[in-house]
Amino acid sequence: LTNTSISDAQEMETVWTILPAIILVLIALPSLRILYMTDEVNDPSFTIKSIGHQWYWTYEYTDYGGLIFNSYMLPPLFLEPGDLRLLDVDNRVVLPVEAPVRMMITSQDVLHSWAVPTLGLKTDAIPGRLNQTTFTATRPGVYYGQCSEICGANHSFMPIVLELIP
Repeated sequence: LTNTSISDAQEMETVWTILPAIILVLIALPSLRILYMTDEVNDPSFTIKSIGHQWYWTYEYTDYGGLIFNSYMLPPLFLEPGDLRLLDVDNRVVLPVEAPVRMMITSQDVLHSWAVPTLGLKTDAIPGRLNQTTFTATRPGVYYGQCSEICGANHSFMPIVLELIP
């Protein structure tokens, strides 16, 4: 049995399939442009190179005479009252507030991940590759992060501390 009174509505199906796709493209194009523009900092005040090692970070202020220092987690015996266990370091990265900062991140040995969640930053540190992230902090304070990659037995002992001063 064949019902001949039902007609195909292929034109209508084509319209209600293609029209939402066109609307999505029209919404996406300006958003992608804005997303790209917010990620790019053309003239940063500071460029800091961060190199991941097992089990510490090396920081280099490249714009100011190549100031280089290592940042190790503070052992429990050296903690002062108010310090955070497993999160405080011996040498903090000190930066001014409201200054655009470019972080260049790499690794010397294995995969690491330079992550400071309160600033919305997470960038992988890959040996042989230089990744970049930019940020501008708006509030002074001390911001904590850690290596969030499973890079070995002691990966959780690679804290990151940024001290942002007015």
